[in-house]
Amino acid sequence: MSSLQLFAWLIYGAFLFGAVKHIDFTHFTRNKQQQHLIFGTAACLFVLWLFKAGIFEGLDVHFLGLSVLTLMLGFRNAIIASFIALLGANVTGYGTWDNFGVNGLLGTILPIGTTYLFYMLSFHRIPRQLFVYIFVCAFFPAAFSIALKTLSLGAFYYIEGTYTWDIVFDNYVLLIPLLVFPEALLNGMAITLLVIYQPTWVYTFHDKFYLDN
Repeated sequence: MSSLQLFAWLIYGAFLFGAVKHIDFTHFTRNKQQQHLIFGTAACLFVLWLFKAGIFEGLDVHFLGLSVLTLMLGFRNAIIASFIALLGANVTGYGTWDNFGVNGLLGTILPIGTTYLFYMLSFHRIPRQLFVYIFVCAFFPAAFSIALKTLSLGAFYYIEGTYTWDIVFDNYVLLIPLLVFPEALLNGMAITLLVIYQPTWVYTFHDKFYLDN
């Protein structure tokens, strides 16, 4: 395991520990809806991440679905749900265990943090409306997140010396324009359906902020 991989393990572990530390397990064991949401979304992510494509190991592309996950569960619970999904995916051959911390940090924490940052800025800086919530909190963060994740993960493999920059660029980074719109559309459509039909499942959405006004 390289120093970068170990560093990623430590940082990812710190985020995960911080998320678990704030869980009220007594409340969680009694709250069936929260259990269903966390484990249900983790299962959906697990299935979504299995549909990947790529020529070189590690340079795989797939939908993330982490923007809608973050808006549904909040920052801490999104980290936990994505960890469960990543753990299950790794067991089935998603990636190597040495790169688990890297995939966790760059593949989950970075998109989750980006989405939550967009949400917080829009909540405090932009007039709160339904379409603002859908586009600013879900559509655009999803597009930005998958681009940022692809760039950062590609940079990691290049810095590690796993692949040359030509391989990383031609087989991974070059695909960013093809990924951003489908990822944004997937998350935008999912959050739209959720706030219309199941708004109680969306932790960051409240009628009094986005509809009543």
